[in-house]
Amino acid sequence: MNYQVEKQNPEVFRPSRTGIEQCKNLGPCSGPNRQRDLCTFCTISLDQEEVFRTKVFDKSLSPFYGEDFYFEIPRPFQCLSFYVFAKGVFQRDLPVGTLCFQLDDFQRNTDNPVDSQYGKVHLEMRLNELIIENGSMCQQLLVRIIECQGLPLISGQNCDPYATVSLVGPARFDQKKTKVKKKTSDPQFEETFYFEVTRPNSYTKKSHFQVEEEDIEKLEIKVDLWNNGNLAQDVFLGETRVSVKILRNDHIHRAWYLLQPKGNGKSKTDDLGSLRLNVTYTEDNVLPSACYTPLCTLLLKSPDIKPISASAAHILGDICRERYEAVLPVVRLLLHHSRLVSFVSAIAALELENTQEANTIFRGNSLATRCIDDMMKIVGRSYLTVTLKPVLDEICESNKTCEIDPIKLKEGDNVEVNKENLQGYVQKVFSSITQSSSSCPPLMCDVFRSLRQLASKRFPDDPHVQYSAVSSFVFLRFFAVAVLSPHTFQLRPHHPDLEVSRTLTLISKTIQTLGSWGSLSKNKLVCIHVCLSYQPVTMPTNQFINLPLFILTVSMSSLYLFYYREVQKRAQGRKRIGKNFKKRWLRVTNRELSYHKHRGETCAPLCIMPVKNIQAVEKLDESAFNRKNMFQVLHSEKPLYVQAGNCVEASEWVEVLSQVSRCNPDRLGTFHPSAYLAGAWLCCRSLSDSQPGCKPCTPTLLANLQLDIDCDRETERIFSLFTSSYSKLQKMEDACASIAVYQGPLREQDDYSLFTIQDSKETFHTVRQISHILKELQREHDTRSGTAQYGSQ
Repeated sequence: MNYQVEKQNPEVFRPSRTGIEQCKNLGPCSGPNRQRDLCTFCTISLDQEEVFRTKVFDKSLSPFYGEDFYFEIPRPFQCLSFYVFAKGVFQRDLPVGTLCFQLDDFQRNTDNPVDSQYGKVHLEMRLNELIIENGSMCQQLLVRIIECQGLPLISGQNCDPYATVSLVGPARFDQKKTKVKKKTSDPQFEETFYFEVTRPNSYTKKSHFQVEEEDIEKLEIKVDLWNNGNLAQDVFLGETRVSVKILRNDHIHRAWYLLQPKGNGKSKTDDLGSLRLNVTYTEDNVLPSACYTPLCTLLLKSPDIKPISASAAHILGDICRERYEAVLPVVRLLLHHSRLVSFVSAIAALELENTQEANTIFRGNSLATRCIDDMMKIVGRSYLTVTLKPVLDEICESNKTCEIDPIKLKEGDNVEVNKENLQGYVQKVFSSITQSSSSCPPLMCDVFRSLRQLASKRFPDDPHVQYSAVSSFVFLRFFAVAVLSPHTFQLRPHHPDLEVSRTLTLISKTIQTLGSWGSLSKNKLVCIHVCLSYQPVTMPTNQFINLPLFILTVSMSSLYLFYYREVQKRAQGRKRIGKNFKKRWLRVTNRELSYHKHRGETCAPLCIMPVKNIQAVEKLDESAFNRKNMFQVLHSEKPLYVQAGNCVEASEWVEVLSQVSRCNPDRLGTFHPSAYLAGAWLCCRSLSDSQPGCKPCTPTLLANLQLDIDCDRETERIFSLFTSSYSKLQKMEDACASIAVYQGPLREQDDYSLFTIQDSKETFHTVRQISHILKELQREHDTRSGTAQYGSQ
């Protein structure tokens, strides 16, 4: 959101980017498939709440995932965990291994994962003599569970832990249970349990008995920690196992033990393989708006600076060219102030000056291409939805085989039928793209029109370069990527299965081929050849490539919005106790909110709520129904209570529904953060169900893309990036000074050659301004909230 009033206290902003690269030498998992190659996938969890899942990799002990996941962390957390699973018999997920980073590890800037994400338990064990009824002696094992520390959070909240203490052996299993401790990650149990350890022969020695090894060799104490789920299923928190033979030499033993995942005590970590990750965690403190005015003003002047390489925005891209996230905040900030098109045009012109051949235009990973990529992802999501989602849904749900590679064909497959299936899908996808000009966002059209003009000016003798300049973005960097990974653009809720993923890969390669052939004459027909001996299909290319010539009058608010997820919905008007929550598929467009019993466009809705009737969308207190990640949709009738799959999805639902309904005339100013149950509101105890809310609603703004961007947060991100790359900024300043003195670049210094310095005096002036502003902002951080912290890079 864009703050209209000055923020009195710093706001903590925690974005995270995670790249799951590759697994190597995965060890065997439990179950009947432990000796076979694994079909594996990875998940990412915040405090044991899954927020991301990779695709399933087919039958490999060293799978390469190569997936990035960028998300804003919507709540405080304790652990960021990575799990590797294998698809087993009957689709049951089998655990292979786990890896965890705690928040403290990121703040200490360490790359080493923690030893345990599950906390630790303090135990005391003692072996006593016991005379039983027949007068013989036996051993009594006393186990005292004292306390636990650092138990995992459950969806960002303290858990309700209890422990089970078991004596486990080849022929016995005796279990005891502690009391439940409420809302704590550091429970104090102080409970003692007694287990009788009977010897094979009667024991007659009166004192100072020695425990023989064969009596205790196979006995162990197993401690399991659980979160009490009340009406829901209990959640496993961790376990530890201690062999009783530890008392062989000392009859009293007290120690702390790290809690481990289930069954971890029977495996060696060296046998589990390795997981390669690229994790970036950033925690920024957002200051009041007035603190960012100088830096924001300097960045907004970037499109007007001559040459463009001397602008603050270009300097940031120059010194952070290896940082994946460096361009995005600049794009957001310029987009908010309607300065993006002029900036992109200027840096595109600079790139074209160094492009020698027309067929390599905009093919590299430059500042211009990265800016346009991020722009398309921001403003083009709804465009992708209306263009590709219907045909992608058909491809994923019809599940027709399209494999045409003889090496990958399965027994019984008909390659001719597969070719026909693939050809039909390619025609539908390409037709959807070529007929989508009326839905293309105006901002994208403006950028493409500028690229077309710049390319024609740079290569006046090539009449087709104006088309290849546009197609290199539209096909290669936009539609082809969306077809290949529809879940990344929210076109599909999950990764497609392996067979559908292969079909999407073939279609994506075809779209990329079209982009590569964009320099052909617009009056010619393009022959699409997909991989091996694929039969050609002819399609015109001029319809879409001429898109920038159109003057579009559609606005962003008129584009079709579509968001579709499985949720838990509470039946309206029911009592608090009972099975009132059911799985439903919640669907929202820019016209209506509906929920369905089954997934799919053909399933009739159980209920339809016009978007114009939505009065507020707010998160719901967990105490209302003892459920996490809940939100409420307030309208003229009874509220709609919904539980999302995880905290990230809950935030997305609230954001999407708030965006689409924010212009409604009857929006509420207050709401009840809890539910009306048993004749009263649980939050304020008011008895009237029509009583106005007791808490102000979250402020909303006009439905405009630009106003959805918080400039303070983006400027703080830019400040953090400049600060973390300050040494390179100083090198650029030194390079400008050297060039000004010696009237030319110092070729022998490699660090200087990485910078784009066209005008040393103008660049030096901008760098000095940036340095001064950074020092002032750093002083504000030190005074108000401390410095920003950077995690693993």
